Amino acid sequence: MSTILVVAAHPDDELLGVGATIAKHIKNGDEAYALILGEGQTSRTNTREETDQSVVADLHKDSVAASKVIGFKDIFFENFPDNRFDQVDLLDIVKAVEKYVAKIKPDIIYTHHRGDLNVDHQYTCRAVMTGTRPVNNCCVKEIYCFETVSSTEWNFSYGDEAFTPDTFVDVEDTFEVKIEAMKHYKSELCEFPHPRSLENLEICAKRWGAVTGKKYVEAFETLRVIR
Repeated sequence: MSTILVVAAHPDDELLGVGATIAKHIKNGDEAYALILGEGQTSRTNTREETDQSVVADLHKDSVAASKVIGFKDIFFENFPDNRFDQVDLLDIVKAVEKYVAKIKPDIIYTHHRGDLNVDHQYTCRAVMTGTRPVNNCCVKEIYCFETVSSTEWNFSYGDEAFTPDTFVDVEDTFEVKIEAMKHYKSELCEFPHPRSLENLEICAKRWGAVTGKKYVEAFETLRVIR
């Protein structure tokens, strides 16, 4: 049995690029946890203080409900300011990651791609790589980054900043679990053709499926594997 940790910047990110893969891990007997570093929602008003805290609380309730559908053993929240991770000392985010790595002792971590348009995603990836340095018998052996629709593809990047997957997971048996979990995120889902729509999630899974000869696939870029 492997222990899995998804380190995400915002509520729903823990599902968008990796939800069906986590459901597959759990189906195969692995144990999975989610860490959501940012509070979500507060960047949608002019100032963070203007956001009604009940909106954030309701969003976190959606996260808990979605996590139960996927089968996460637990989900944790750190409440860094939404879309303002660059205004926080990176060390504080690293320390948060280190705390949960020490608590959970994951073998495998999934996190954001370093080239995402969203600054919180960029800082999350940096914090994961810093907080899991392979020293002092670090438990983390594998780290993969996932694409986050409405962020990864909108950076229009090339070269080192482009999402270049090298690992593909057949999720035909668990894709519908991801869709059912996403339905709990009422404030985050949009209508197609917005990328954060149920229809587009299926399109993405079929796209990577077509690349690899499968029906539904989630794709990942390897950041580190130690064997």
